[in-house]
Parts: sequence; structure tokens; C-alpha cells
Amino acid sequence: MIEDRIIDQHVATIAAELGVRHGQVRATIDLLDGGATMPFIARYRKEATGELDEVAVQTIRERVAQLRELDERRAAMLASLLERGLLSDELREQLRAAVTMARIEDVYLPFRPKRRTKAMIARERGLEPLAQLLWSQKTGADVHAAARACINPENGIEDERVALAGARDIIAEWVSENMWARSTARELFQNRALLRSQVAKGKEEEGAKFRDYFDAVELASKAPSHRVLATFRGEKESMLSVQIEFEEAEAFAALIPHFVTGTSEASTHMEAAVVDGYKRLLGPSMETEIRNALKARADATAIAVFAGNLRKLLLAAPLGQKTILAIDPGFRTGCKVVCLDRQGALLHSDTVYLHLGAEREAKEAQKIAEMVRRFNVQAIAIGNGTAGRETEAVVRGLRLPSSVATVIVNESGASVYSASAVAREELPDHDLTVRGAVSIGRRLMDPLAELVKIDAKAIGVGQYQHDVDQTALARRLHDVVMSCVNLVGVDLNTASPKLLAFVSGLGTSLAKAIVQYRDFQGEFKSRQDLLQVPRLGRKAFEQAAGFLRINGAANPLDASGVHPESYHIVQKMAKDLGCDVNQLMSEENTRLLVDVRNYVTESVGLPTLEDIMLELAKPGRDPRNAFEAFSFSDEVRTIVDLRIGMKLPGVVTNVTAFGAFVDVGAHCDGLVHISKLANRFVSAPNDVVSVGQQVSVTVLGVDLDRKRVSLSMVSS
Repeated sequence: MIEDRIIDQHVATIAAELGVRHGQVRATIDLLDGGATMPFIARYRKEATGELDEVAVQTIRERVAQLRELDERRAAMLASLLERGLLSDELREQLRAAVTMARIEDVYLPFRPKRRTKAMIARERGLEPLAQLLWSQKTGADVHAAARACINPENGIEDERVALAGARDIIAEWVSENMWARSTARELFQNRALLRSQVAKGKEEEGAKFRDYFDAVELASKAPSHRVLATFRGEKESMLSVQIEFEEAEAFAALIPHFVTGTSEASTHMEAAVVDGYKRLLGPSMETEIRNALKARADATAIAVFAGNLRKLLLAAPLGQKTILAIDPGFRTGCKVVCLDRQGALLHSDTVYLHLGAEREAKEAQKIAEMVRRFNVQAIAIGNGTAGRETEAVVRGLRLPSSVATVIVNESGASVYSASAVAREELPDHDLTVRGAVSIGRRLMDPLAELVKIDAKAIGVGQYQHDVDQTALARRLHDVVMSCVNLVGVDLNTASPKLLAFVSGLGTSLAKAIVQYRDFQGEFKSRQDLLQVPRLGRKAFEQAAGFLRINGAANPLDASGVHPESYHIVQKMAKDLGCDVNQLMSEENTRLLVDVRNYVTESVGLPTLEDIMLELAKPGRDPRNAFEAFSFSDEVRTIVDLRIGMKLPGVVTNVTAFGAFVDVGAHCDGLVHISKLANRFVSAPNDVVSVGQQVSVTVLGVDLDRKRVSLSMVSS
């Protein structure tokens, strides 16, 4: 009963915050608690949730987790207070009424077990009655007499002065723990505190990369994520001294009138205690709290940027199943070349030396031309690392058939993959160089299928990714990968264990079990065959089946996004029209005869039926864009080739809060500052550009020493 009441409160809170119906929130929470994933809920439970998308489902999941954490903290506080005999009805209600973690901690603060403080020592010496007398500020109260009565040399109170000082220590703690004082100080700090950074003594040269923060100050509430994280990183590396500053006079102006209510001598002591309480206790507490809040806010922004970039990268247009020749370029060590079949399997590997003199170059380059002919290569993938542009020039000089596309591929993370357990398992008989080249080729064929094998943090599309909360980052990036994998769908008979692991309801263990079953029993003939996989039960099947594809299955619906639970609906549609499912899927005129309203039931509504019709029209459709070939300017190979004013084609490689990084083929990404992204004001770079986007830029500046290039997308 109590649990139901708490859930109802959470539902009401979240529904009000999101502006949706209580029933939508309640259904989503129930599904999440039942083990359903966000992709499954958003795609196959639209009637229950009122068509909430993944973003809304994720928000509900995170918000209910926050509220439950608050409940757990509240329960722990109540238990502690009850155990110590401190729980009054008033205190219980105050804790129950608190709706934020800050508020609940404020309520509990006076009763929280703590180390021995000045106030605690003063109470042990019997000075609390004197503190209460000063707090009351009664007119005519004889403060000196009361203080003299407390003198006890054996107890450390040698004179009146010591007694009054101890009483003020108690009052200072009362002030610092007062909920009104904390709320007032918190609001002042949140709105007016400054973030100040200065270079640490003697670190001017060593900390040169933090030069922009050697003497910087700005309103903390307005400080953008990247500057907050950069400042804190500088502090962590002992290059910067960082403070959260607030004008004490403003705090005193707010606090003193509230606590000092008279003009008596007691009021004088009261004012001194308020000042001490703020300086020694409340102020530092608020500084720590605001610092933590600043970090949390900066983390959230940076993680959101990373997640957005990763999503764009994972959903980059695939070339598709083509025979690929992939090259991992190198100068002295040569270029590792591999040939892959249409499924990405390794057919051949070799090392060619293209950059050791013109005579040898011509001879070695012919090896590539021969491999193209021998393996009927349809596209060439060249890594964009060292020697990438030089290798591209050699390949283009071979004058291969125009049907063979040559594509520069971003190889970020390929080295991480090549040294991973996944790579060793996939290519156990080959070394790191071969694995890296294979990854480059597969990345061109299907970026999503290949990139899921790499820790997302190694792909290089983040902003201060090592400085943010790593648990929160990992959770968010996992959500993004899972969302992308399930949005695209997975071929059950060709997918790697790593890709299958991100399918709704599966995970690493079941993914490996599926591949082992596939290796032993052969290809899956139908989705129902999944239930033969050891340990894969009905629940996992329900979650996963709709996102798995079986091309060429006897039931054509197995290659679509129609969930098996809805097959009977399609079969009834076909029966009502006097045709079979194949005909219904292949003939548009036949589908136009379907009136989906005739198939609405208590459990199946128009949203699901409309999704079914879309799938029948384009079964297993890939939501990603069609692949477009891209070429860098032939004028540019390295940073020394860049000239101010050059207009160049480029590809966005990373988007941050302060701008976008663009690869123009110079082995050094250039920065387009947020102010140079468009001819209009831009509040967020991702409103204008995204990772993988092809853009046209103008070179504004080149710093050869620091290897920095500034670019502009503003049209002249």
C-alpha cells in the first residue's frame, strides 16, 4: 500500500514535469521495471505509453531512478533518527515533504552524526543555555552574568570571554544548519557566485595549454561546460588554482537581518556568530555544493554532446555489401593491404611499400591494381592516419575503373580494436596490422556493425570525456549504441556477437549463445528458431525478435520490423483480401485496400497498425542515408599546404560546445568556432553541423608550431 502510494507520487511528479498523462508514465515505469528496454518500449508498446519516444522513455527512467534514490536516502535518515530516539512527528513530515536531495540533506543536517566540532565541545562544557540566551536576544538580559555563571576552569572555561566564544560557536553551527539560511545562501551562490582560475605558482610554462585560464573569471551559473571542465582539469593537474567566489558582504546583508533582531549586547554576539557561521561553515559548504553542481551540469552537457556525436557516427551511411580493398597506410613500415568479401571476411593480406622512392612506388602500386582485378574489388578504403593522403594520391594515380570508388575512412579507434579480445577472436591467425586494416574496410561497408566492437570512448567524438562521471558516460553511450543498433536492425545470420549483444533483451551471454548455436546448427531459418537457443527464453525473445532480421526466410515477415506477436494481424489482412502475405508486401495496390481501422483491438491500436503497414511497404528498411563518396582537395596533403583564404571541402569529425572540428585532409583537424559556423547566431553547434557531415570551409589561420588550424563556414 505504501509502495503504491510512493509510485503514484513519482508518476504524478514526472507527468507534471514532462507534460504527459499519468497513465503514460505509469505504463512506462511498469515496462521498465519488468525488464523492457527503451527501444522495445518505444517501438512495440506505443499503445501502452501513448507513443512516447526513446527520449521520453529515457527521461522517465532517469527521473524515477533519481526519485527512488531520494526515497532510499529518506528511508535511511528516518531509520537513523528512529534508532537514536530523535525522530519527532514534525521532523518526519519535513523529511517526507522534501522533494530534492539538497532539501532533504538540509533537514537532516542538524541531526547527522559528525566529527567533534567546536559547537559540540561547547555543548559538552554546558554552554548551550548561554547560546540560547544570546539567540533569544531578550532586552535586559544580563549576558555577562550568564557568562560568568558558566566559568569552570576544570572544564576549560577559564573566564567570561571563553564562555561567550563557546556560545557563539554553538550559534554559528545553528546558523549554518538552519534550512532558511542554507536555502538563501544556496540561491545567492547559484545566481551570483564567480568561477575564478589563476595559474599556479611557477607553472606558467608547464601549464601553457591552460593559458586561457591563467587569470579568468566569469559568472559560475553562465560558465559553459567546456570551460568548467577545462578549468577543473587544470586544477587536477596542479596547473591552476580554482575558487568559487561570492562577495561576503552580500551574504551578510541577507543573513544578518534575519537572525539579528535587536540592538542589545546579545545581538552584538549574535551578529558575530552569524558572520563566523557563514565564513567558517556555511560559505565553504555552499562553495563545495556549487562546485559539485557546476561539475555535474558540465558533465551532463559534455555527455549529451558525446552521445549526439556518437549517434551520428554510428548511423553514418554504409557503403553496403561490396568487395573491399582496405589500406592501413604507413611510410617506412609500408601499407598493410587487405581484401574483404561482401560479408567482410578476409580473403587476402599483403604489405606494399608506396613511399620509399618513385621507382619502388610504381612497382608496389601495381600490386594494388592486381589485387583489384584479382578480387573484383568494388571500393577501396584508405585510413586517414599517417600517410593516408599520400597513399590516396598513389591509388588515384593508378587510373582504376571509375566504378571502383576510393574513400578516405576515419580510422579513430581501429588500433584499439586491433589489440582487443574481439579482434583476436575474429582474426586469431593475423597480427595487429592486418586486424587494423580489416577494421578500416569493414567500417566503410557498415560503420555501425564495426564501431560497436570498439569502446565508444576510443572513437574520438567526445569533449573532455575523461573528466566527466565515467559511470554516467558509460551508461549514456551504451544507451546510444543500443538505440542505433535496434533502429537499424540486425541480420541474425551474419551479425557478430558484439553487434548482437546490443539487441534489445540479449546482452553478451545470449549473443554468444546465439552465435554458438548458429555455428553448430547452421543459419536460422525463422525467428521462432531463436527459442531453440539455450537460455533464451520467452522474455528475451519478446524483447529481441522484432529487431532481428532473417533475409530469405520462408516467412517474409521475418525479414521485416513486424514483431512476431503481430504476424497474425498481417495474416488476417491477407486473408481478408484473398491473397498471401508475400503478395500483400509486394503489391502496393493491394496494400491500399487495407483499412487498418478494421484491425483495432483492445491491445492493438492505430500506432502499431500504421507501423505494420510501413514495414509491409519497405520490409527491414535501413533508416540510414544513402552513401555519398567524398574527396579532399588535391592541393592539400599536410598542414604546411594550407593557406589563409583557401576554400576546401571537409568532413566534420567532432562537435563540441564551442564549435566543430573538420578534417580537410591535412592530418590535422581544424576548428570552426561556434561564431564561424553560420551567418547567423548559433546557440549550439549541433543545431548546424553533425559528425560525418560534408561541409565547405575557408582557412582563417594556421599555427604550425601548435598544429592548430582555424576554419570558417560563414559564406562571404
